[in-house]
Amino acid sequence: MLARLGLVFVVFALAVPAKAEHLFVRNQNEYAHALKQIEAGDIIILANGEWRDFELVITGKGNKDKPIIVMSEEAGKVFLTGQSSLRIGGEHILVTGLVFKDGYSPRGEVISFRRTKQDQARNSRVTEVVVDNFSKPDRYESDYWVGMYGHNNRFDHNHLVGKTNKGVTLAVRLDSKESRDNGHRIDHNYFGPRRPLGSNGGETLRIGTSRYSMYQSGTTVESNVFDRTSGEVEIISSKSGGNVFRGNLFLRAQGTLTLRHGDGNLVERNVFLGYGENHTGGIRVINRHQTVRDNYMEGLRGKAFSSALAVMNGVPNSPVNRYVEVDGARIENNTIVDSRRVAFNVGADEERSAPPLNSVFSNNLLGGLEGESFIERYDDTSGIAFTGNRVIQGGVDEALPEFAQAPAELQRAENGLLYPIDPALAELGAPSDLKVPSLDSVGVNWYPKPGQETAFGGSGRELEVAPGDDTLPAALIVAQTGDVLVLEPGDYIVDRTLAIDTTIAIRGKSVDGQELPRILFARPTLFELRQGANLQLSNLIIDGALTPDSVGNSMIRTTSFPIQSNMRIELDGVTVQDLMVNKSFNVLTMGKSAFANSIVIRNSNFSNITGSIVSAAAETEDYGQYNVEYLDIVDSNFANIGGPIAQIYRGGRDESTFGPYVKILRNNFADAGLAATNGTGGSIHLHGVQVAEIAQNNVARSAPFRVVHTVGTPSTTISENQFADTPEMLLEELNFDGPHRALLSGNVFDEGERE
Repeated sequence: MLARLGLVFVVFALAVPAKAEHLFVRNQNEYAHALKQIEAGDIIILANGEWRDFELVITGKGNKDKPIIVMSEEAGKVFLTGQSSLRIGGEHILVTGLVFKDGYSPRGEVISFRRTKQDQARNSRVTEVVVDNFSKPDRYESDYWVGMYGHNNRFDHNHLVGKTNKGVTLAVRLDSKESRDNGHRIDHNYFGPRRPLGSNGGETLRIGTSRYSMYQSGTTVESNVFDRTSGEVEIISSKSGGNVFRGNLFLRAQGTLTLRHGDGNLVERNVFLGYGENHTGGIRVINRHQTVRDNYMEGLRGKAFSSALAVMNGVPNSPVNRYVEVDGARIENNTIVDSRRVAFNVGADEERSAPPLNSVFSNNLLGGLEGESFIERYDDTSGIAFTGNRVIQGGVDEALPEFAQAPAELQRAENGLLYPIDPALAELGAPSDLKVPSLDSVGVNWYPKPGQETAFGGSGRELEVAPGDDTLPAALIVAQTGDVLVLEPGDYIVDRTLAIDTTIAIRGKSVDGQELPRILFARPTLFELRQGANLQLSNLIIDGALTPDSVGNSMIRTTSFPIQSNMRIELDGVTVQDLMVNKSFNVLTMGKSAFANSIVIRNSNFSNITGSIVSAAAETEDYGQYNVEYLDIVDSNFANIGGPIAQIYRGGRDESTFGPYVKILRNNFADAGLAATNGTGGSIHLHGVQVAEIAQNNVARSAPFRVVHTVGTPSTTISENQFADTPEMLLEELNFDGPHRALLSGNVFDEGERE
């Protein structure tokens, strides 16, 4: 039976009609019954607690003064878990106070502003709702967390954090007449961390698609915070016309606000703070009649597509899904300081050969990094009128003499931003009254915003482990995330696979006169990395003498199930030996639907191993997907290794992601990559890696280095390596008509030749 309440506590100011029915429901059956009888002004109150597998649907006809409301009994205490979703139809509907967590939507959206294609929301609002890590289990199964349809809807003061699967976090859809020129407002939301996806489809916000980009959307995106939203190169992808992006804050967010398709958009009074993090960018300009003014950018380290400001070349007579040339852009009164790049004619190539036209770049205050190139052009800029700009630091392309260059002293104002002291420069750059949204002003105040990820040893607890049979598995059972297991010298016999699903460090204790602790494992795999895994190994010997011969042997591997979370793996001062029982016994194998933010190997020794040291080559469908963002192999020794030291694969021609990034520095290779089972033919095999530095390695009696470029403008530097009894490098270009673009210098082969 429904409880009818005469009074309800509302957590924010809402006009609640005095004669409204307040229907208190305790379960899904009661909710369904309430839905049949609601009228304008009625309120359905969901009882506190868990609502599992709840496909919440609300529709009806409220009005401006009497909306239909669905709300929690207490804000933040109604949890939709399992396979749950929210669909809103009708008009003047308001939903508030819910938390989606511990599950995923069975549909293509978690929150949808339509019940059906025929019943789309109008004049409706979702406010103070949380979606926390509510991702599909397979990272490459796509969905939206929020899909906006209909007209004049508002999505505000919500908290969206931790999307790990493919698909836009919030998408404004224009695939029906009812959803165009929509007047939606997206404001005061907290868009929390979204880790690199390793694939296209990691945007945080998208308005429209290329198919409908010729239509006006008329959506306002205002006063939101985008915190570490680094899923791919486009944080915001505007693919429609007439949108306004105003007063948003981007914090440590890799990528850019991208005017990808559509005309006549306005980007003003936004703040981008990169704090020196890789790939943090600002605004990318494409298409016609775009206005970019009064924005502030500081500490950005992106270049090319993720520059602080990138003005792209277009495709002549471009189809809607490519790049319409920049025409009639106005880029005025922006401040860019302590940032790596401002770039014009980005993407210029045989296809993207149309430079900007009829455009203005004026009164901008610009500061790059000392001693570095800052303002670059890659094609004709005669279609841009440069007036009144000031460059206070960083190099300027000599073909751009219109930029005045002179240092200027800056100081921080009360809003925390930098402004020139000289009154003569007061009219340049971002306005002095620019407001920076605070974290407290966005999202909800009853749900915590995430801090930094747990560091190895971050808990402060060290658990001492004695040698013996199964002492290490027993210690892992009681360990908590951030703990360090300290192994005493001696032998550790492990006869089971150790599942890692937290942040764990295993460190050997150094004792004078004694060998480092030695782990011997009697299963095909020693460590299996699962959801939530981060693993650090240091000061250890790991021996494969007891392992059985099994298909797919690997000292460390990811689970066969899809893994939503990104992981970190470190080996420091580790000796790995005698992984010989199987013909392809790897040290580390990254499987499908697994992604590592970083893999680091340093000061370590590897010998008598039949397979690869790092195999991150499981995503072979050539969709631009890959397994690792950063791989560093430094100051280590490799002897008698059958497979490649590093096998990294990113296929296809997609340009939506940044990596992989690979550093292989100051190592010694001997007899590496020569096994008949090594199908790559290389002691190193990098396929589709975007940035690679391979330097100061000593290589003897090994297979050649193999580097295959596939997409974009890859940067490969191979320098100062010494080769003995090793063939010359295999360098291939798959999609570039010309010589290989790797930069080779100071490499010496045993015949004494240098390249």
